Amino acid sequence: MTFEIPGGAAHILRVLTDAGYEAYLVGGCVRDMLRGVPAHDWDVCTAARPEETEACFAGQRMIETGLKHGTVTILEEDGAYEVTTYRTDGRYSDGRRPDCVRFVSRLEEDLSRRDFTMNAIALSRDGTLRDPFGGEADIRAGRIRCVGDPDRRFQEDGLRLMRALRFSAVFGYAIESKTAQAIHQNRAMLDCVAAERVNAELSRLLTGPGAGEVLREYPDVFCRFWPQLGPLVTLEQNNPWHCWGGWEHTIRALEAAPDDLVLRLAMLLHDIGKPACKTTDEAGVDHFYGHPAVSAELADEMLRALKFDNAVRKQVTVLVKYHDVPLEPRSRVVRRWLNRLGPEMFFQLLEVKRADSMGQDLAQTAERRRRLEEVRAKTEEVLAQKQCFSLRDLAVDGRDVLAAGIPPGPAVGRVLNAVLEQVLNGGIPNERPVLLTLVAELAEAAPGA
Repeated sequence: MTFEIPGGAAHILRVLTDAGYEAYLVGGCVRDMLRGVPAHDWDVCTAARPEETEACFAGQRMIETGLKHGTVTILEEDGAYEVTTYRTDGRYSDGRRPDCVRFVSRLEEDLSRRDFTMNAIALSRDGTLRDPFGGEADIRAGRIRCVGDPDRRFQEDGLRLMRALRFSAVFGYAIESKTAQAIHQNRAMLDCVAAERVNAELSRLLTGPGAGEVLREYPDVFCRFWPQLGPLVTLEQNNPWHCWGGWEHTIRALEAAPDDLVLRLAMLLHDIGKPACKTTDEAGVDHFYGHPAVSAELADEMLRALKFDNAVRKQVTVLVKYHDVPLEPRSRVVRRWLNRLGPEMFFQLLEVKRADSMGQDLAQTAERRRRLEEVRAKTEEVLAQKQCFSLRDLAVDGRDVLAAGIPPGPAVGRVLNAVLEQVLNGGIPNERPVLLTLVAELAEAAPGA
């Protein structure tokens, strides 16, 4: 196999090896080259100590990124490259980072501290692979396996649990049985991981093509940082619309959604309030009245706990709140929803409703999906015709209201909103002469006119 190495990385390897030091590309870039996908993070490991690395690149721009841990960042014309001395890690007393590191002279010692075999492969300047733990074979087999003892690896750093699940979801790789068992057994290590780090891994995981299968296999892991998921995992749904329990329905709905983070989060959380709203009628049929509002409140709480940004949190909670609302393919209905949500979020809502139906009894929901397509077509028609659905689309504005005699202040907005209301209802066309007449009538009827 031929490996294409960027000029900057090749230059660093050449300088270090010409100076008599071992140097290799290592980690994700080697893994991705072996997978046949573009590599991004080009990291170098070397037998040179940090001060020796700095001496090799004297006169060149560099950043002393983490000398304590043996890392120097070399600034090449095509980017920045981290160069790290071979090392082994001390105790991980906080379950996240080593208390100290010890510099070593052998590459194998450095590779032995890494998380997974596919990330413990080194590539030399001449294209030779150093692979003491069988990482290349695991890549070919589509397998995620810890380096050494899985329990030890996960107890060193709890984030590795989420990394394993994220790699599985994104790459479509199976997690080797001992590694999988250790993930379940060590899920409490996630308590040591900052919410922001869990967020980052979860966000990438959920948009991966294998996200659904990971959710099926590891609900206990997700419940560790989001315990609100627990009741949904065990929820039964004896209802004509549903042929799956709450968790399987959620997963199938998520799998049916586009690989967009907001949509995938919305599907994961859209029914989170169902267990609290469950009732069973005399015929034994389960109902979940009011669950969208409860789900939206819980979703907001869960997204805040993992430090999702305000924009994502607001989008997701709005979609969850309205995911069960009935929609009709009529211009008046569509204009009102466009006014409430805007085009982008309304189309997202249509995707959410479609995905939700794909997680239900497909025969029961076929007509519902057909109607959704009609709503989508009607929405595209409304937008193509530039129909009015917001104040900025009105053929009149605040200056017209002032000219009609309404004094500056909140009354101007009230008049414009009253005009918009009639346009949204289809009572009057969005034509300037007609709207000016209505504005004059409203001004005349205003208190103090």
